[in-house]
Amino acid sequence: MTGVSTTTVRGRSQRVGEFAKFCVVGVVGFVANAASVEVFSRITNLYIAGLLSWIAAATVTWFLNRIWTFSDRKHASRGGQWLRFLAANSVGLCIYYVAYALSIYSIPWFSSYPTAAVAVGSLAGLAANFMLSSRAVFR
Repeated sequence: MTGVSTTTVRGRSQRVGEFAKFCVVGVVGFVANAASVEVFSRITNLYIAGLLSWIAAATVTWFLNRIWTFSDRKHASRGGQWLRFLAANSVGLCIYYVAYALSIYSIPWFSSYPTAAVAVGSLAGLAANFMLSSRAVFR
């Protein structure tokens, strides 16, 4: 590894490890999101259910990222950090929600299987959420 410092390699390795953990937490968040959309869709329309379920899933993923993915970083107060997490991940929310809503709107199959629309949206917002979480929330 000519020209690459040990610190650079260690930094990349840490980011890859954090991204892997972030993805595992994302799977848990997906389950929370999918379960929530199923529950909320029984009491409201699929579009509102998608937003409410995102808040539930974001809360779960914030907590798990705080205690596991970014556990080695200094943490701010819980309430403030949760709000920063929601704010930072609102970019991912926009990406998620556009993909989710377009799936439901444009392909009738997704209306019958909203969990699949949650998967489409979740994958669409993943990279933005990781970048913003690692740089703006869990510094």
